[in-house]
Amino acid sequence: MRRVFFVTSLPCLYTTRLLFHSQQSSTEYSLSLSLSLFWTKMANPDLTENGVLDSSALIFLGTGCSSAVPNARCLIQPSDPPCEVCFQSLSVPPDRNPNYRCNTSLLIDYFRSDGNHSYILIDVGKTFREQVLRWFTIHKIPRVDSIVLTHEHADAVLGLDDIRIVQPYSPTNDIDPTPIYLSQHAMESLAVKFPYLIPKKLKEGQELRRVAQLDWKIIEEDCEKPFVASSLKFVPLPVLHGEDYICLGFLFGDKSRVAYISDVSRFPASTEYVISKSGAGQLDLLILDTLYKKMVKRL
Repeated sequence: MRRVFFVTSLPCLYTTRLLFHSQQSSTEYSLSLSLSLFWTKMANPDLTENGVLDSSALIFLGTGCSSAVPNARCLIQPSDPPCEVCFQSLSVPPDRNPNYRCNTSLLIDYFRSDGNHSYILIDVGKTFREQVLRWFTIHKIPRVDSIVLTHEHADAVLGLDDIRIVQPYSPTNDIDPTPIYLSQHAMESLAVKFPYLIPKKLKEGQELRRVAQLDWKIIEEDCEKPFVASSLKFVPLPVLHGEDYICLGFLFGDKSRVAYISDVSRFPASTEYVISKSGAGQLDLLILDTLYKKMVKRL
């Protein structure tokens, strides 16, 4: 059975950790709110004593829109009656508030066959620093090994400058750069937005600037051109974001096949085929980021 999560429609999913376990031929899903490491460990016995998870997991760092939730305008220019969703943020702490949401972003905690973990981040939006402070600390995430970008809009990339806070510290900034996978169009846009993050040949005696060190890797907007990030295979899933802009979703997973698709208004036939049962095979999980509440046709 395919499971579908509309991550901006379900309450509290902005703090959700989704765990994948394999038992014989079936796949078991264990869903728990990530309000604290204690709660996560109690709900998921695969956590070891030091808080390390012995299976792969998905951590929803944010499921909000570009302006995030609450919308500041609702608080400084309140309507009459006031917006119930945004005003809830004044009385309920963020860790217990289903309507306090950061920019859409997913962290894949990938438990590799060699027994080690890789941490793969999909999108680095305007709220990335807050996401690190809130959720990396709770889930004991020590670093980011790879970054994958869906597109180059502000809510997906404006946190790139803060990637340095999840990289190793070096007085000379002489560290291994973090691989970042993106389309050619996104690369051209980010070269203008963040020229200081693009590697340049150093002059004699010049030191590396103390900024995020990134290894830019171009991927194709093509379902037939998969790539590998931190040992995990990804299949790009081009979708329409509006009517004239291509955004990427991604298909990934070894034992469980997951399709993660954000900022989507319409599916091209090629992408719809890849995630269909008649295409690449039955999905275990389909995650859609949906902005507006409408009737959804049963898949």
